[in-house]
Amino acid sequence: MNFHIITIFPHIFDSYINESIIKLAREKSLVNIKTYYLREWTEDRHKKVDDTPYGGGAGMLIKIEPLYKAITEIKKNIIGKKTYTILLSAKGKTWTQQEAKKYSEQFSDVILICGRYEGVDERIKYLIDEEVSIGDYVLTGGEIGALTVIDSVSRLLPDVLGNNNSSVSESHSEEGILEYPQYTRPEVFEINGEKHAVPEVLLSGNHKKIEEWRENNKKAKK
Repeated sequence: MNFHIITIFPHIFDSYINESIIKLAREKSLVNIKTYYLREWTEDRHKKVDDTPYGGGAGMLIKIEPLYKAITEIKKNIIGKKTYTILLSAKGKTWTQQEAKKYSEQFSDVILICGRYEGVDERIKYLIDEEVSIGDYVLTGGEIGALTVIDSVSRLLPDVLGNNNSSVSESHSEEGILEYPQYTRPEVFEINGEKHAVPEVLLSGNHKKIEEWRENNKKAKK
């Protein structure tokens, strides 16, 4: 899976993609992540990517010209045929585990456009396949949303996680269902003078009863 990130703050991604599971996936070439500095597609000496909105109003908008040039050039250099282009936007479709699964199965290349300031010129809709939101709140830019998409999709790709079954029975693998409680050593732990023990069934070694307990202790998302 190849991720292409268009942003005016490319170094935001450096730390996250060079740690833990994403780092290992990149080292194994299971995931490729490339950032593109939007200002490289500007022509004025100040490398200006934003301007005031027509009709007035607060804030600045990302201009359509550099975005058009960036997306066109990136697509021209993509070898994979299953490319999908998204804008991270508070107005977009809410991101879910089911969307992450769809992306992991259907696309070879995902272009992620990270908005900033007051937003992006509306004509971006002619250059993208979808707008995506990671929740009903507003962030200062699309970079955190882009990382959310990358992380949630990458971990569903074959061999990215140490055990491919890790993503099968976790929260949201069934729509609207949260994972059962999990425990590890010690068997008993004291908190504020009260002892809390691991459920006995998990210590029984009876795999059938353990599976039944886990199934019965899944919860519906509120």
